[in-house]
Amino acid sequence: MSDGREEREEQEQRRKWEKEKKDRDDDLDRYWERDGERERRDSRAAEVEALDAEVKAQLGQGTRRSFLVAAAAAAGGYGFYRWIDRSPGDQLIPKPLRKTLEFNAKMSRGVFDERGLAPTYPVARSMELRTNGNYGLKMDLVPESYRLQMVGVANAKDLPHYVDDVTAWEYQYVTKKEAGPVEHDTKVAPKALVVVGDGSQAKVDPNGDAGMGEGPMMQGGTASTMVGGNGEKKSDVKMPPAFAAAFAALKKSQGNKRPRGQEEAGMSDNTLDAGTPGLLLTMDDMTSLPHHELVTEFKCIEGWSQVVHWGGYRLADLIAKYPPERKPDGSLPKYVYMETPDGDYYCGFSLQACMHPQSLLVTEMAGRPLAQWHGAPIRLHMPIKYGYKQIKRIGLIAYTDMRPDDYWTKLGYDWYAGL
Repeated sequence: MSDGREEREEQEQRRKWEKEKKDRDDDLDRYWERDGERERRDSRAAEVEALDAEVKAQLGQGTRRSFLVAAAAAAGGYGFYRWIDRSPGDQLIPKPLRKTLEFNAKMSRGVFDERGLAPTYPVARSMELRTNGNYGLKMDLVPESYRLQMVGVANAKDLPHYVDDVTAWEYQYVTKKEAGPVEHDTKVAPKALVVVGDGSQAKVDPNGDAGMGEGPMMQGGTASTMVGGNGEKKSDVKMPPAFAAAFAALKKSQGNKRPRGQEEAGMSDNTLDAGTPGLLLTMDDMTSLPHHELVTEFKCIEGWSQVVHWGGYRLADLIAKYPPERKPDGSLPKYVYMETPDGDYYCGFSLQACMHPQSLLVTEMAGRPLAQWHGAPIRLHMPIKYGYKQIKRIGLIAYTDMRPDDYWTKLGYDWYAGL
């Protein structure tokens, strides 16, 4: 009779065999797993390698294409620049750029229509406007000699101030007794620094011209005599005989008056011809209009601005009192032209801009009468325009249906000048 040992040994042998079989099966499974992983890894590596090769090929094509596109763009840009640079000039800038300015002006007028009101401020925020630019102001105007010429007024002959020739009026000038506040005009190159005045009144003038300007525009004729910063009269300019004879003939033809348009931009095409009829208004005629005060921001195209307290008379009120003559079809002229006495500085505006309720004929600044260096006796403030449109010392207002000249437009600026 067996004691069961053989059975136990047999069972132990079977368990050992089953364990070995399981281990072999597990090893086989792991082997196949490793082999599958290896295959998958190899397959993935092959795919990555193929993708790398494809990306490199595409990059090579893209790089060549990019170089070609860049070269074509550079050539096109240079050609475009050369086309603009060689285009005919239109008032000192290439015609395509002038067309762009005109397009921008049309867009701006289409959006704003020159009807928007400029912001107003409390008087406490205001200050006296800095001086900047003295075109048409090189000498002081004798106040008693001031007349505002108006041309194109309806029924002008029926008005008491009508004359057959407004150009025959002669403005009287005196040499400046003081330069006024010194501010450098950033639109012109500074000259050597000059000290103006004596003692406590002395100040440095960065323009080197005692606030009165340099150049030939104020030489020749008693009304155009200039003095320098030291109070001495400037020496006469020597001219070739032929030029001197032509200059003398020109002065004689103009009644020995100083030639007009003696600043950088030259004479305006809208300067009145001799014999032009119109009105000669006095300051009393101006001050008979309703008085208005305005505190608005003066903005210069050079990048600075100041809040200023203005006093004067609405241009719209002057136009209402002296309206433009209508055309045969009953419509009004589209533009208004202004220039300083003797026509050294000039501006053109749409009639609509002049009718704007904030367009002011200024006679006061900061609660005081306007100073000569700010354009006395009358200057324009039009807060919907940049400062170069706000002409000082207005001598002429003329209605016209043709877009008039503008001083800075002739030197490359925008005619519209809207904010």
